[in-house]
Amino acid sequence: MKPSKQSRLAAEICGLAPVVPVLVIDDLAHAKPLAEALVKGGLPALEVTLRTACALDAIRAMSEVPGGVVGAGTLLTPADVKAAKAAGAKFGVSPGVTERLLDACAEYELPLLPGAATASEIMALLELGYTVQKFFPAEQAGGAAYLKSIGSPIPQVSFCPTGGISLKNARDYLGLKNILCVGGSWVAPKEAMAKGDWAAITKLAAEAVLLR
Repeated sequence: MKPSKQSRLAAEICGLAPVVPVLVIDDLAHAKPLAEALVKGGLPALEVTLRTACALDAIRAMSEVPGGVVGAGTLLTPADVKAAKAAGAKFGVSPGVTERLLDACAEYELPLLPGAATASEIMALLELGYTVQKFFPAEQAGGAAYLKSIGSPIPQVSFCPTGGISLKNARDYLGLKNILCVGGSWVAPKEAMAKGDWAAITKLAAEAVLLR
């Protein structure tokens, strides 16, 4: 899959809602009800980070939830890409990029939101055909002000910023022309998951939908 097609598909996924939940799942039993709660609240695109032992199984379980579009985050290696695709991931997200990672996403036909944090990285990805990128770590790398500035010389690229974004500052990003959506973990608090309080998560998701 060519980078241009990956970005086109990534743009469609980013356009589903203003927020993509960034999920760290420690208990596989939480996966399906968490996905159901978020989808019910209006957030269908879900990023499951490959940071826990059950992450791939969580992707499999969440992929069965009607209306959900489940992706894999923290892709670091070609092996991650292969495993995520096999688990049913519809898209991938990476904190940065390597040539081997990009090649794997092309080979396994997994639309990628490649991570970038500097103008040079953004330009390098654009040169390859990636017009939709992840900006990470957003707050630490300059935040909304940085992305607003980047939009003038590089208007061809749209972003999903992730990292340090919350309900308080999400609108700072979503108000920019070059932002498709934001990624955030605040819509799925660990405390609510531990208690099985899925209604609270649905409420947070519905609140996030109103950000734009």
